[in-house]
Amino acid sequence: MSPMIPDPENYFRGFIPPRDALLLALEEEATREAIPIVGPVVGEFLYILARAAGARNILELGTASGYSGIYLARALPPEGKLISLEISGDMARRARSNFLKAGVEKQAEVREGQALDLMASMTATFDLIFLDIDKESYAPALPHCRRLLKVGGLLIADNVGFAGADAFNREIFSQKSWRAVHLLAFLPQHSPERDGLSLAVRVE
Repeated sequence: MSPMIPDPENYFRGFIPPRDALLLALEEEATREAIPIVGPVVGEFLYILARAAGARNILELGTASGYSGIYLARALPPEGKLISLEISGDMARRARSNFLKAGVEKQAEVREGQALDLMASMTATFDLIFLDIDKESYAPALPHCRRLLKVGGLLIADNVGFAGADAFNREIFSQKSWRAVHLLAFLPQHSPERDGLSLAVRVE
């Protein structure tokens, strides 16, 4: 067996994906204003997963400045749609402006309000859902995710290493409606860099 690469964290920092000027500016803004964003590694991961899943309709819970939404919207086909839910009016306005700057304003829609309340009134079916709201709301959001996600659809949850996500982690792991895997990962420039991601497919 080949030995492990020495100092793997610094090694893998050498593989942070390149970004355009807008994404770099949003990263600087996030650092300056303490806005939690997924960072370039998870952003690229979201793009790859959305493309691999052939997603045409994506629901994002938690927009912030629109950083992750840009990756998701860019993964969509021209007729695809991203709906992103954001509780903060200020962040929703910023995200709309950033979607315009990114050239994805026709595909990315921001809806303001508490995610659980907005989801309760939604009836659309999604191919992919990205969950990144306050962690205590993950478990209450799970029944809505199951209802809105198509069978075979992909649920991605960020920050499942947070204590507030414990109930969600246990629930999705034990429910027969989902096939889920939890990954403890080193994620350069993510907030935080050592965290967990959950990937789940709705199977029924």
